[in-house]
Amino acid sequence: MSKKKKDEKEEVVEEEVEEEVGEEEAEEKIVEEAKKKKKPAPKARSEEERQIIYIGKKNTISYVLVAVTILNKHDNCNIQARGRQISKAVDVAEITRRKFLQDIVEVSGVIIGSEDIASDIEGMPPKTVSTIEIIMKKK
Repeated sequence: MSKKKKDEKEEVVEEEVEEEVGEEEAEEKIVEEAKKKKKPAPKARSEEERQIIYIGKKNTISYVLVAVTILNKHDNCNIQARGRQISKAVDVAEITRRKFLQDIVEVSGVIIGSEDIASDIEGMPPKTVSTIEIIMKKK
């Protein structure tokens, strides 16, 4: 449904509610309906999970800034990626280490592996995707 149609539909609902009850009660009902439509809040991530960066489609510098922020608050940071994003993960680690936090951070370990991902098409074997985890720690 387009945004314009959605707005028009919401206006009609608001007008109907206002006709049935007073303006104040209408506002309360609208707020209640909005609360019902909201998705539940995601669960809070643990302290360890907050130190993990999952590399995706954003630009490299975005992940570098996240890594710098994490390393300013904590002693370590894990950068994880799989598939085509592995090269971006390496770039993030190297830019963070060489340009932003020189003589402060080092790469303490690299874990490489692979994961089997189920295929969307029935009867097809699972795909194997390469993974990397780069562990960075303060010196």
